[in-house]
Amino acid sequence: MTTAQTRFHGLDTLRAFAVLAVVLYHLTIFGELPGRILPVTRFGWMGVDLFFVLSGFLIGQQVLKPYLHGQRLSIMQFYRRRAYRILPSYLVVLGLYVFVPPWREAAQLAPVWKFLTFTMNFGFSFDQRAFSHAWSLCVEEHFYLLLPVMVALLMVRPSFSKTAAMLAALVLLGIALRTYLITRYPNDVYTRIYYPSYTRLDGLLAGVALALMRAFRPVWWSRLMQRGHALFVAGIACIAAVVTMFWQNDVGSSDGLAWWGTVIGFPLLSLGLGLITASSVSNQGILARVKMPGAETLAAWAFTLYLTHKAVAHLVLLRFARITSAHGPASWLLYTSTCLLVAWLLHVAVERPFLRLRDRAARRQTTAALEAESLNEPAL
Repeated sequence: MTTAQTRFHGLDTLRAFAVLAVVLYHLTIFGELPGRILPVTRFGWMGVDLFFVLSGFLIGQQVLKPYLHGQRLSIMQFYRRRAYRILPSYLVVLGLYVFVPPWREAAQLAPVWKFLTFTMNFGFSFDQRAFSHAWSLCVEEHFYLLLPVMVALLMVRPSFSKTAAMLAALVLLGIALRTYLITRYPNDVYTRIYYPSYTRLDGLLAGVALALMRAFRPVWWSRLMQRGHALFVAGIACIAAVVTMFWQNDVGSSDGLAWWGTVIGFPLLSLGLGLITASSVSNQGILARVKMPGAETLAAWAFTLYLTHKAVAHLVLLRFARITSAHGPASWLLYTSTCLLVAWLLHVAVERPFLRLRDRAARRQTTAALEAESLNEPAL
């Protein structure tokens, strides 16, 4: 996140760490990287939850910002900005999966309409696991769709306590729903719980809660920012507790998710990641003080890297079997260079041009609004 004065390097570090964790996790469990590093990467799936917290925090601030200036949010403008940000790169990669079968890291692809409607995370099947990591984009798209509408409704008669009660109710509803589902369908946890949006809102809600506090409770936020190191340590403690819950039956095992981890682990993980996110924007936090080399670049490429890494690594595994079968330094270098190269190409050729188009459209709209205001006429 940037402003005219400040870039929060801690958020770049977290975003970079999130995508690296997910990439290492996927490349290990699907066989590109040696299985002996699985003890290090087995909880890399938590990187997705970190993405959820970051999205909730950053997008939440975008949605709330107009209300801080006595304005209303333009929901359609928000949707347009999200479309410029997400759809171009996503549709290009989806096109590769549909029209270039060798690109797929698995033989079968879910029906295309499910990807186009962002519903492939409902009724997910491992028999159709090509581009399966798009499930998290579905969750975020549902969040982008509902959040501005909910905020607009709540701001008709704003109440911080009412909003906080609603967030708490959603967290408790998620716990109750996961309890019911894991009890009713103990052998179908992934399809019923891990992938659907309605059971994976905890991270997004944690991020939104941080955005609400920063926007409407500045005194609370100021006090929180004075405890950057404590926030980081508390966040690590929460994550350690979640790791303990999932240690016997983690998300990558064939036995399914651990019961306690499934029921309360996700909200506890989101709390821990939320505390670390808050620490990352505190001048008293280590992540804000230390600028990690390459983190800003990797954060900028995070979306395109996330979209492409599984397919690219699979192609490398097949085309360069002599190098990759050794699982040595050469294979690591090959995977790293090719995944980053393709991510960079997609970022430069597709993502960045559309972001520029988005920004130009926003400037034109702002200019038109200012001109209309100067003429005492309503803006179009």
